[in-house]
Order: sequence, then C-alpha cells, then structure tokens
Amino acid sequence: VLEAYKQGLRPALGYELNPWLLCLAKYRAWKAGCHGKVSFLKKDLWKVNLSDCHNVIVFLAPSVKPPLATKLLAELPDDARVVAGRYPFPCWSPSCTLGQGLDQVWAYDIKEVRREVQGSAQESQL
Repeated sequence: VLEAYKQGLRPALGYELNPWLLCLAKYRAWKAGCHGKVSFLKKDLWKVNLSDCHNVIVFLAPSVKPPLATKLLAELPDDARVVAGRYPFPCWSPSCTLGQGLDQVWAYDIKEVRREVQGSAQESQL
C-alpha cells in the first residue's frame, strides 16, 4: 500500500484481518510519513466489494489464489490491474513481471486475463 501510494496510486487502501499485521501496517505508514495519506482497514477481503478498484495488490498464499481469481474476475472493471507479490496466480498469464525469487511480482491486466479465460473456456467446449 505504501509503495502504491509512493507511485501515485490514489486512494491507497489496504485490508487486513490480523490485528497484529494491521497494527504493523499502520506503524510502517506512520514511520514512512504517510499517516493520514494511506488507509488500512480491518475488513475481510472476501466481503469487500472491489468493483470500484482499478489497482489491486495482493500478498496472499498460493492456496488462496484460485478463489481470489474468481472474485477479482467477477468484481473488477476491465481497466483494473492486479499485482501479486511472492506467488503468481496459477492460471493467469502476467502482462509483466519484476524481480526474482521471494521479491518477484506479477502484474495482470484484467481485460487480458478475461479474454484469456474466455478463450480457454470456449476451447474446452469444443
């Protein structure tokens, strides 16, 4: 969230259920001089409507990626971009990647992912 803010993405908002991680995120925002400029909310990502989000950054375990992919495809607008840290979405082709190893990130353009998913679904019907 802090890096997104530094790169000019507004609003910069993070969701976290773990109270310790939420506290740590708020502390890091304060330490970086971003207090009041970024927000971290104790909310369940699965219950938040993401339809007005255009940039989504996720840092979640691989086991969560398939159901999250379904949620993102259902809710995000076509012009949205998703960036995944540490673990890629297993069935999506990234538009670009950066870094390597534990510091690697994958960027996905939702419009392209939808096109790819729809193409795969049509092929499987044939």
